[in-house]
Amino acid sequence: MRGSAINAVLTVPTALSLLFIAPLLTIGPAHGHGKGIYESRSEAEKRAEEIGCSTVHQNNGKWMPCADEQELHRQLRKH
Repeated sequence: MRGSAINAVLTVPTALSLLFIAPLLTIGPAHGHGKGIYESRSEAEKRAEEIGCSTVHQNNGKWMPCADEQELHRQLRKH
């Protein structure tokens, strides 16, 4: 009994840590992170307009604002 109580105490902090960390691990390109990778063309177009680009491009099946990544990073540095 005593051993299982100790295990339960040790797993609660671990479980709480995972509860807060897990959502951070799921943030990926499909969610539009700082580099600006989006699932849909319309999302990329919206972001392109916000940062001053007039076009979008595809990268590995995803959409990104601006003509290319170089232009995207140039525009992001301005904002």
